[in-house]
Amino acid sequence: MLEVVCFGDSITARNEGYPTPILTYKLSLKMKDYKFINAGVSGNTTEQAMQRFNKDVLARCPDIVTILFGANDSSLHKFVELESFKQNINEFTKKIGPLKTILITPAPVDESLQPNRSNERLQQYAQAVKEVSGETGSHFIDFFHVLYSEPNYRELLIGEKDDGLHFGEAGYEILTSLIAQKLQEIHIDKKIPKSAE
Repeated sequence: MLEVVCFGDSITARNEGYPTPILTYKLSLKMKDYKFINAGVSGNTTEQAMQRFNKDVLARCPDIVTILFGANDSSLHKFVELESFKQNINEFTKKIGPLKTILITPAPVDESLQPNRSNERLQQYAQAVKEVSGETGSHFIDFFHVLYSEPNYRELLIGEKDDGLHFGEAGYEILTSLIAQKLQEIHIDKKIPKSAE
């Protein structure tokens, strides 16, 4: 069974009414041949995540790692400079190995509910993630633009908190479908070994 570590902030860690974090819960239902491990910590920037990276990710020797940060790095109250953010994502990717890494751009926000975050700035952080993927040859999911291009994207951002940042069921359905599709593509490309029967 292939192990996938989902590494991130509250978007990765949130339960949203489920018994365990909704991201890995839904992924486990969609992909029975994989074991999903949640390594999300609410409030984390990439700087903070760097301090737990070895223990929470590398020590587990996973087959694949999803990396989803940016919501906190780009915020006014936890700000991590764009260049530092990009370097951190790059370092995570190189240590895991690009072929085992799926980089995911941060989601847009409802700016009317999020005074500390703007979609203009989140788009810059999403672009930085895309650049790291291009430079390293890692796998990539442009979650920001998939969600932002939906005419009702603000409705998709409504979750238990209804704060314009922590989305609920609809947003996670889109995100987990994108991850599941990417994992299938990776398998078909035979870039990771199939698990031994």
